[in-house]
Amino acid sequence: MNAPTTANEDLLYSVQDGIARITFNRPQARNAMTFAMYDRMAEICQEINADRSIKALILTGAGDKAFASGTDISQFRAFKTAQDALDYEARIDRVLGTLEQCRVPVIAAIAGACTGGGAGIAACCDLRIGTETTRMGFPIARTLGNCLSMSNISRVVALVGPARTKDLIFKARLVEAPEALALGLLNEVVPDVETLQRRADETAKLVASHAPLTLEATKEAVRRIRRTLSREEGEDLILKAYMSEDFREGMDAFLNKRTPNWKGR
Repeated sequence: MNAPTTANEDLLYSVQDGIARITFNRPQARNAMTFAMYDRMAEICQEINADRSIKALILTGAGDKAFASGTDISQFRAFKTAQDALDYEARIDRVLGTLEQCRVPVIAAIAGACTGGGAGIAACCDLRIGTETTRMGFPIARTLGNCLSMSNISRVVALVGPARTKDLIFKARLVEAPEALALGLLNEVVPDVETLQRRADETAKLVASHAPLTLEATKEAVRRIRRTLSREEGEDLILKAYMSEDFREGMDAFLNKRTPNWKGR
């Protein structure tokens, strides 16, 4: 059974033969995520949870330059109060928590840049397939001077361990595909975008053919094993970063394509 494609232009959604697909569709902005895109992704996951005919979900980005390059920085300009920062992180925790708890296997088909919020999305997925051009990381120490949500930190540590998490964030480096594969950030690397989409479809069909309750139980068991820091445990860290002069400086520098002048306050 096929479902018609739906779109809000920036995010495309379709279902074919029990396989759902979300495409981040802002290639001109390297598929940077707007708040509306985050919210729509969460809505789709809830729709999938209620539709037992859907057996797997693929996430991918339009074009070959990026999976998703993070949250659209221009939206941070509206931040004025501490509550703005807390509300943003609450939104991200809710959206990514909903994605992580989607009952079906979620496969990220990653070409090009997968950074910041995009890497956070990928970390929520069950399987991650990249291409030889895939680059993954959280370069916020070099760009914005903010910090990851507590749930994102927990997911990255679960994937690569505490030492490698600090190495990635402290050095603000993007990991190339071979290293991402070795670290466990990727499960598989293929040569190009055409092969990537074919391989994502093949993988989705494979897992869709298996016992759904086995997959659901395994997915939920793994999630329960990993302790996720609560948002409340990290509110002081969120406010320290987002309410700082450095965060304002990072945003201005990023949007004006200059090097930020960090002051540590």
